Amino acid sequence: MAYQIPLFSLNFDEREAQAAYDTIKSGWISTGPKCEELEQMFVNMFGVKYAVSVTNCTDALYLCCTICGFGPGDEVLCPSLTFAASANCIRYTGATPVFCDITSPEHINIDPKDIERRITPKTKGILVVHMAGFPAKMDEIMTIARVHNLKVIEDACHGPLSEYKGKKLGTIGDCAAFSFFSNKNISTGEGGMFITNNEDMAKRARTLRSHGMTTMSYQRASGHATSYDITELGYNFRLDDIRASIAIEQLKKLPYDLEMRIKVRNHYLVGLSKIKGVIVPFADNFEFVSNYIMPIVLENSTKEKRDQVREIIHVAGIQTSIHYPAVHRFAIYRDCESELPQTNYVTDNEITLPMYATLTNEQIDFILETVDGAING
Repeated sequence: MAYQIPLFSLNFDEREAQAAYDTIKSGWISTGPKCEELEQMFVNMFGVKYAVSVTNCTDALYLCCTICGFGPGDEVLCPSLTFAASANCIRYTGATPVFCDITSPEHINIDPKDIERRITPKTKGILVVHMAGFPAKMDEIMTIARVHNLKVIEDACHGPLSEYKGKKLGTIGDCAAFSFFSNKNISTGEGGMFITNNEDMAKRARTLRSHGMTTMSYQRASGHATSYDITELGYNFRLDDIRASIAIEQLKKLPYDLEMRIKVRNHYLVGLSKIKGVIVPFADNFEFVSNYIMPIVLENSTKEKRDQVREIIHVAGIQTSIHYPAVHRFAIYRDCESELPQTNYVTDNEITLPMYATLTNEQIDFILETVDGAING
């Protein structure tokens, strides 16, 4: 079905095409100078000490989990209201994801109180997801982590340049991961970034992303090295310079794009406040955030009603989505199932509305009118 108003609009123009073309013409298309340039842009824009470009956010998360030392017999606390990769990367190491509930439909990030309830002698870390680009309660989470000597990983794939009390998301925990997937704020099709303020973690991430080699092809081709050793069992998690060149252009556009998204969200908030039966997560948040998606949660609802509402909206030509099916309900994680009442309610009653910088007020008003009619008509 072709939608009159899609869920997402790719922020590409001739600049991305030219950047990719120039990289191809340069003769160096694998990991090289463009990856280094992109990493330095992250360091500068995010106020972090180290950035390591990788193939995708899942690999960045797996590096986080590996470098934090998770392994068989360990437990890592994480939300279930997230994309499955957040939990998968824990299981890749042999550790067990322990799902925690979210705070409420008003704050759909991991609940610090539930984190505390689920800590055991096996707990080794907390993986935090900043849903929709809005910050989790990081002061409380970091206090819990310090008391129990736990590592903290930030899955910040929704939140490039989002802030929490003056700090950029991804710079608060021990390490963090960002995504450049096709529908993210920074889009290259595939790609990701590992960031940290810990030098040893950064060095290990660079080693692990390229087969455990002590030098990379670009360094050898540039004359900076002529040989290499392999010091541990690494992987091929390298980003290529073609995608890095696209990410550079995307990152240049990001601040303006986010400012426009704030205006879109503000228009949404005014209209949604007048619609009965709707909760807007993070409506009380006034920090600078990426506004990656525009989630709403239906009040006193059921999954069947939510699905009926979505169908009415779709018939009107407006695309919606769901963020997310709860991970603990997937067959592969049935052995990890636990009581998550807030998560269960939100995953059954959440609707993601269109969100992108070029949405007009007229389009938003049409979406709001359609949503109101679908719920209350």
